[in-house]
Amino acid sequence: MPPVSRFLPCLSWLKVYRRDDFPADLLASIIVTIMLIPQSLAYAMLAGLPPQVGLYASVLPLVGYALFGSSRTLAVGPVAVVSLMTAAAVSQVAVPGSPDYLAAAVALAFLSGLFLVLIGIARLGFLANLLSHPVINGFIGASAIVIAASQLKHILGIDADGHSLLALGRSLAGQVTAAHLPTLIIGTASIVFLFWVRKQLKPRLITAGMNARLADVLVKAGPVAAVIVATAAVGLFALAADGVRIVGDIPQGLPPLTLPPVDAPLWADLLPAAILISVVGFVESVSVAQSLAAKRRQSIDPNQELVGLGAANIASGVSGGYPVTGGFARSVVNFDAGARTPLAGVLTAGMIALTAVFLTPLFFHLPNAVLAATIIVAVLSLVDLGAMKRTWDYSKSDFAAMAATILLVLTAGVEAGIIAGMIVSIALYLWRTSRPHMAVVGQVAGTEHFRNVDRHAVVESPTVLTIRVDESLYFANTRYLEDAIGRQVAARPEIRHVVLMCPAVNFIDASALESLEMIADRLKAAGTTLHLSEIKGPVMDRLKRSPFFDHVDGEVFLTQHDAMAALDPETTAQADAGQRPKTPAAARARPEAAE
Repeated sequence: MPPVSRFLPCLSWLKVYRRDDFPADLLASIIVTIMLIPQSLAYAMLAGLPPQVGLYASVLPLVGYALFGSSRTLAVGPVAVVSLMTAAAVSQVAVPGSPDYLAAAVALAFLSGLFLVLIGIARLGFLANLLSHPVINGFIGASAIVIAASQLKHILGIDADGHSLLALGRSLAGQVTAAHLPTLIIGTASIVFLFWVRKQLKPRLITAGMNARLADVLVKAGPVAAVIVATAAVGLFALAADGVRIVGDIPQGLPPLTLPPVDAPLWADLLPAAILISVVGFVESVSVAQSLAAKRRQSIDPNQELVGLGAANIASGVSGGYPVTGGFARSVVNFDAGARTPLAGVLTAGMIALTAVFLTPLFFHLPNAVLAATIIVAVLSLVDLGAMKRTWDYSKSDFAAMAATILLVLTAGVEAGIIAGMIVSIALYLWRTSRPHMAVVGQVAGTEHFRNVDRHAVVESPTVLTIRVDESLYFANTRYLEDAIGRQVAARPEIRHVVLMCPAVNFIDASALESLEMIADRLKAAGTTLHLSEIKGPVMDRLKRSPFFDHVDGEVFLTQHDAMAALDPETTAQADAGQRPKTPAAARARPEAAE
């Protein structure tokens, strides 16, 4: 029976928790709280929700993850991309600003949590691998641009809507002449200040003699400073009366714990979005969790991460929040601040809860433009233009998936973009593996190594044809394999043996098995025998359970050298003795080309 700590990872770190761990966790929680308060308010606004919902989504979800998550330093809460996806999904089923809109957002969090827990229990974390890194990079970068564009209406003090760059652009263009000057000044000044804090403040403080950690804390407090100054200015000069839009009254306290509305049609409408949000959130979370764990020689369990994130979202759904996940920037701050255990997240949750209970009246005069500036500065750091060039230089097919994702996110919305990226990635994988790299190989003189005859000076047998297959064999590439072997044998009428060299074949599906049987039968009819070499153990086990060897008269050799020694001992003896043939033209052109 598995230990209880497998299902409750918190028991593992609680057993070894030391007294000197608490100050480190407390300091990290203070720093993350300073960062999270303005972010939670801003991201709730991005999701089209009242600002207090961001606070609600930053309390119980952190506790839920601390209980069930496997990372020691991942910081869970509202994030920009998930907030945008929430707005895009919920606006399809409810009117923004209505009670139904909030109810749908809460249901979306609960549904996402259930999905994450289910696939975590079923140990299906590998499904997230359907999203390649180029697709994720393209999706996040394009989403960041859409998010930044969506906040320009708050900077300008106008009304605009849309969930794609084109829709937002058209809406903004129609209203830009109605921009509100005081709001524009507040928003622009906030953006300039926040960028300056992010880029310039820390090195200047360190130059002035300040401790690097304290300087880092002050940098992270930049958004809080902007919120305090702007709120004070709006209240002092009564700018709300002049048209500056403010947050207004935020209810004090925390909502009661309740289950979201059980509405089958609503849940059916939200399910596709819940799945997408879950997958995107999991990929983002597990990437940062793994990288941070590796720095401390710790490890995480991806399937347990699914359960932990699921618990966080279920907790958000029953406490009036909306979908959450592990944030990259927030987790790095938590790590750098010295957090040692998930207790730092629990302490952060407590501080956010105290803020919701006692401090919300202080946000009454907070201008929306400052929250929008906070979002813009945060998300623009996610745009990595260099990733596009690096992907283009390395792999045109991966760039195609990235470009499709970016284009669809910008023109059709986030859901269409991520689905397009997944489809293109899978299609390109099928296309690449349907045309596997295969090479005719020969023996490198004086060794037992076999290399591509078009790239290296090798010894070839006149009667044995060896073809190395550099891909697993499955339904999509069986016809290509048949045609390739047929062409090679037809071009060499003197061939009496064909050896399929399989060091890179990790599996052979039923379609490929039938294809190999057909190849063996055709070769036998032409007086040629099919052999296999360097078959991996699991693949061989499956072949033995099939009627494959009823069709194949040849042998299975442990190594390719064994195959050549048995089928053409004279040529093998010459190669072993170091007799080298004349260098082929292709090898002279590319003597050290990698295979």
